[in-house]
Amino acid sequence: MQELYPLLDLKDDVKGGILIPGDGQADPANIAHALAKGARNNGAKVIEGVKVTGIDKADGRVTGVTTDQGHIQAEVVVNCAGMWGREVGRMAGVSVPLQACEHFYIVTEQMPGLDGKLPVLRVPDECTYYKEDAGRLLLGCFEPNAKPWGLEGIPEDFCFDALPEDFEHFEPILSQALERVPALQEVGIHTFFNGPESFTPDDRYILGEAPELQNFYLACGFNSIGIQSAGGVGKALAEWIEAGEPPFDLSDVDIRRLQPFQANRTYLEARVSETLGLLYDDHFPFRQYETARQVRRTPLHDALRQRGACFGELAGWERPNWFAPEGVAPVYDYSWGRQNWFDHSAAEHRAVRHDCGLFDLSTFAKFLVQGPDAAQFLNRVSAAQMDVAPGRVVYTQWLNARGGIEADLTVTRLAEDRYMVVTAAGSQRHDFVWLQRNLPEGERVYLTDVTSGMAVIGVMGPRARDLLQPLTTADLSDAAFPFGASRQIELGSALVQALRITYVGELGWELYIPTEFTGHVFETIMAASKPPALAGLHALNSLRMECGYRHWGDDLTDEDTPLEAGLSFAVDWTKADFNGQEVLLKQKQAGVGRRLVQFRLADPAPLLYHDEPVWLDGQRVGHLTSGAYGHEIGTALGMGYVTLPGGRAPRAADLEGADFELEIGRQHCRARASLKPFFDPKRERIRM
Repeated sequence: MQELYPLLDLKDDVKGGILIPGDGQADPANIAHALAKGARNNGAKVIEGVKVTGIDKADGRVTGVTTDQGHIQAEVVVNCAGMWGREVGRMAGVSVPLQACEHFYIVTEQMPGLDGKLPVLRVPDECTYYKEDAGRLLLGCFEPNAKPWGLEGIPEDFCFDALPEDFEHFEPILSQALERVPALQEVGIHTFFNGPESFTPDDRYILGEAPELQNFYLACGFNSIGIQSAGGVGKALAEWIEAGEPPFDLSDVDIRRLQPFQANRTYLEARVSETLGLLYDDHFPFRQYETARQVRRTPLHDALRQRGACFGELAGWERPNWFAPEGVAPVYDYSWGRQNWFDHSAAEHRAVRHDCGLFDLSTFAKFLVQGPDAAQFLNRVSAAQMDVAPGRVVYTQWLNARGGIEADLTVTRLAEDRYMVVTAAGSQRHDFVWLQRNLPEGERVYLTDVTSGMAVIGVMGPRARDLLQPLTTADLSDAAFPFGASRQIELGSALVQALRITYVGELGWELYIPTEFTGHVFETIMAASKPPALAGLHALNSLRMECGYRHWGDDLTDEDTPLEAGLSFAVDWTKADFNGQEVLLKQKQAGVGRRLVQFRLADPAPLLYHDEPVWLDGQRVGHLTSGAYGHEIGTALGMGYVTLPGGRAPRAADLEGADFELEIGRQHCRARASLKPFFDPKRERIRM
């Protein structure tokens, strides 16, 4: 290393440093000009020096753009306005959560020995990156406490200009850099640059069709990685526009993952001051944002906080992830091993398995689908049969034209013309927009998002019936209230919609409660002679992993079909027509080339999270989509798609005794594989 790159003088200390081969000479401006030239050569018209003053729309669809030089009709408009993206979004009535921040770098004077072959060096521990720039060294940073800029709006006369220097803000970064690269002590600074770049609330850029306006697409908020992402983004977005759906799984960057309130100025000012620095900080498992918190709270938030809840955040929701016993601070102590909450969550897990636990599930997204054509509509978008008797809960997937899973959820028929859809908190906007976009004109169906109107309490475990029965006049016996049933029941002095369903593999009910009655119902349950243990979402995750329950966004995406995911039991193959049916029938006949498989480690010490490579007989055959510790099983568990050598999906006989290994931190750990859950494979406990 010293011989190849003497200027860096890394010696033996490369803690946190990442060397990226390449000359680092890509010039974004020249690339943009080259692409524009290529577009012109292929018939495109590029007009510069034009200011957009409005986005034209009619009947929920974009129709064109108004500029200071006239009107342009357009069937499709793409908002790729960078730090102006939020302002352009407002013109269209579209929420675009991004905010400009000041971004700093210096360029040295000429440095001897640079020959155009120096790799890019990133040092996450020091928030810095180094790269060669025409015989000079460029030092940039992603500091922990960033400075939002343009909060009052970007000045009218601003166009990629430099901002005032702030050497005091940059000095701590430079001090560490002088130690990291001693050659910097011998050279002067040619340029100190401070310029704005746009950042998003989660450090992922924004792509896709706007939920609020059809044919208005977004490609913005690139968090300083625009040039390295540009080629793939352009290809993906072009195919998305052409086909009307993403060409592959883009859920991580899809605009539908974000909520409208996240474009709020106060929220963005706080959040982006943190997310800029997180680009280079350790991405510990379960790491939580510290800024812009306490925005969305469930009716039980304060009661659970007083009982030791440690909250995590998703889509602005504060959710209890684990509960600290008395005398323990409910705060995270992050690490790559077993974190400080591991044993506390294990106790919650075991309470649900052996006794009874209570979960606050109020952040579930809930939609009402009503109208004379509701059953017909839901049958078309769902793989399972929706025309069931009122009072039934159906587990189903919504599929795209490729047979891929767009949503994984439950649908409860409340009446002949009324259904309740329940999906994950993080999927709220994605799934509601999917419903809207699949509703044909003229069909008599009315969609209402009622997420905020109902809280949800989950009471789960072998003792759930014994706990709830004295609190209600309803008969909770298995004969009167079987698995998959839904009833309106009295509980205390309230009326609640009780669903006998589970995501933890135990006897239990989800109680859907009007928001104003939630406190009363919670207090009634907790006043029982033997109240349930409080359990958080970390326990929910470990419990569902033991039972092999899938999670959309991890184990299920719009690229995965029910057959590949092991969910063919949830497909009604006799229905006349539903989204993706033709593809599924062909796949069923031909067979699948991969299959979602469950794994358990032989060694109880390591942990699994996701993306760990799966090996079989020295060949890589897949990777994990999710992982958690199975406290009842006594070892870490994972799920992942596997393709056997020869390009076929594994069958049960292929897995029996097979020598699988999971790669964890470059170590290969032996694992047992199964198509069935490792806990209660016959699903007997949920039907007690």
